[in-house]
Amino acid sequence: MKSIASPIAGKVNNVFIHVSDLEKSAEWYSTLLGLPFHKGSVESPVYNIPVTSETGLTLDDHTFDPAFTLNPSGHVLFNFFVQDIDEAYTFVKDQGITIVKEIERIGDFAYFNFQDLDGNVLMICNC
Repeated sequence: MKSIASPIAGKVNNVFIHVSDLEKSAEWYSTLLGLPFHKGSVESPVYNIPVTSETGLTLDDHTFDPAFTLNPSGHVLFNFFVQDIDEAYTFVKDQGITIVKEIERIGDFAYFNFQDLDGNVLMICNC
């Protein structure tokens, strides 16, 4: 394949997750990631989760888009990285979060899938 010059950077800048209740989802994701949560900082239509990576994570309740219909993804939207898959699995289970695919191990690689409050499927993996 021939390489061409492009003005588009080869990196994902931000991931948007569509949610039905911005405040509840902001608290849920903050708890999942062990981040401080301040209810007063949630202001519709979006809430940016203070992640520590190059790729941002934004929750969007579409307040200004009355025609929007939330259709949760049944397919994995993205994954969160962990060092210890078993510790992460136990943490997620202890939070009462729905696991939709148990831990699968392929050599040194392991992952599992779970649902957020709106039913979006997310993944946690160790690679």
